[in-house]
Amino acid sequence: MAKAALSLGGNIGDVRKTIAEALRLLEAAGVKVIARSSDYRTRPWGKTDQPDFTNVSAVVETTLTPLLLLATCLDVERQLGRVRHERWGPRLIDIDLIAYDDVHMETPELTLPHRHAHERGFVLIPLAEIAPDLLIGDRTVADLAARFADDSIHKL
Repeated sequence: MAKAALSLGGNIGDVRKTIAEALRLLEAAGVKVIARSSDYRTRPWGKTDQPDFTNVSAVVETTLTPLLLLATCLDVERQLGRVRHERWGPRLIDIDLIAYDDVHMETPELTLPHRHAHERGFVLIPLAEIAPDLLIGDRTVADLAARFADDSIHKL
């Protein structure tokens, strides 16, 4: 079984309920959630003129390859009604694959570790709660998350 780190979030509707349902659907697809962070309220990233987000991190175990895990995450997003209108825009749910064991890869579909993870407090702060020693590149999540200690990221 491989271990992977996921980041889940959204800012439309009852996001906390949607995230819980996303995790349930992932489990139904054979992806076992072994750790889940608290929920965090975070400011939008990239496109800032929209409502705040709710973000969560999860560590999962899976027999799926990285690309199949990504496909499963995208399928769960579709099942929950995600329609991609605008890059970094408002969304019901977003599930990003942040890391997968010690895999480093870059394909048109997937880059591991996630190419922007080290820049995103909304990914790192929740992930540091459940996997502080996980490496993103050559640094731990806890070390990377420390840069965002003063950001407006609030545990709910």
